[in-house]
Amino acid sequence: MKIRTIKAVGIAASLLLTTSMALAQATAVRGEVRKIDEAAGKITMKHGPIKNLDMDAMTMVLRVNDPAMLKKVKVGDKVTFEAERAPEGVTITKMQKSK
Repeated sequence: MKIRTIKAVGIAASLLLTTSMALAQATAVRGEVRKIDEAAGKITMKHGPIKNLDMDAMTMVLRVNDPAMLKKVKVGDKVTFEAERAPEGVTITKMQKSK
C-alpha cells in the first residue's frame, strides 16, 4: 500500500511540475528593447504576442514593477519577459536577456 501511495504522489508531483513549466513557457514573451525611460519606470518594447493578456505582437510602452530591471538591459537587447495587467497599465513582472 505504501509503495502505491508513494508512486501516486510522485506521479502527481511530476504532473504538477510539468504543468507549471508549460504555463511559464506559455506566458513568456520574446521582445526587443527599443527605448528605456528609467525616470518613469517604463520601457518601449517590440514584442511578440502576449498570450495571457490576449495581445498581438506590437511595439508599445510597458511599465516595470521593479525599476532595477531597467538597469540590466540596454536599447537593442533581446529579452524574454512576463507581463500582467495592473491598475497602472500593462506591467512587466519578470525580464531577462535572451541568449
